[in-house]
Amino acid sequence: MGASFNQEFEFTEVAAGLHFPEGPVVMADGSVILTEMFGKRITRVKADGTKETIATVNGGPNGLALGPDGALYVCNNGGNFEEIDLGGLIVPGGFPEDTYIGGSIQRVDIATGVVTTLYSECDGRKLIAPNDLVFDRDGGFWFTDHGSRKKYTSDFTGIFYAKADGSHIQMVVFPVESPNGIGLSPDGKRLYWAETHTGRVFFRNVTAPGEVEEGSPIDPTLCLCGLPGLQLLDSLAVDGEGNVCVATILNGGITVIAPSGEILGHVATGDMVTTNICFGGPDLQTAYITCSSTGRLVSMRWPVKGLRLNYQ
Repeated sequence: MGASFNQEFEFTEVAAGLHFPEGPVVMADGSVILTEMFGKRITRVKADGTKETIATVNGGPNGLALGPDGALYVCNNGGNFEEIDLGGLIVPGGFPEDTYIGGSIQRVDIATGVVTTLYSECDGRKLIAPNDLVFDRDGGFWFTDHGSRKKYTSDFTGIFYAKADGSHIQMVVFPVESPNGIGLSPDGKRLYWAETHTGRVFFRNVTAPGEVEEGSPIDPTLCLCGLPGLQLLDSLAVDGEGNVCVATILNGGITVIAPSGEILGHVATGDMVTTNICFGGPDLQTAYITCSSTGRLVSMRWPVKGLRLNYQ
């Protein structure tokens, strides 16, 4: 029998007092680097829970990944969300027109904290709210643009592919509605993404770097899974078994979906806005999860080995 995800798990609080943490990345020394979206900074959380600021990032630093050059690559949503305090719980609100600065993909030098903007548009269209990214084995990266939801309108956006040196960006899949988390299967041949407001995970087969098989947005065979009820989806990670582990909002936790589309279970965190999961530890079986509304980074023993990301 396979690992069970329908059980109670024990969590260890790694750090608290974070200002809406997202995008955790496990480093070789055991520390975890993450973004603080409303804190507008990138923070290293050391093994003992102490924190240090690596860089200050204007706008809204969101997804984070290590690139082939050892630098951090950041999806910056430009301050796409208003900060809402619900009795001590922090949640993203509506679109703040007065403070929004535009979306971008940025590179951060870990040693110096220098932030460089690589991309702010694609084919003459401005990026709206880049959200999450994943590197492939060829040194390029896929990323989502979540778009904005305003009072009467919302955006259709896409799935993008770009090179780490700032030389090339292209939209590969369009239209997509509120795409958030993105990941690759262990063999790199399938690209997954989660749509926040539809509560669905979609996929396309990768045919070459930056290329996928053509498909229709209404083709039901390209929907890996749609979650029942009111569940909003955030970022995702793929574990070593190829399961898509997607963070869910409102019911707060990680929903585990097999490559076949079967829901294997839901790991409840107790935090309404659970946003990200990544894997680390000596055997890649420690899961680090951002509990964003309560400002915490927690860890737990994952039932199976995680997947080592390219350049991790």
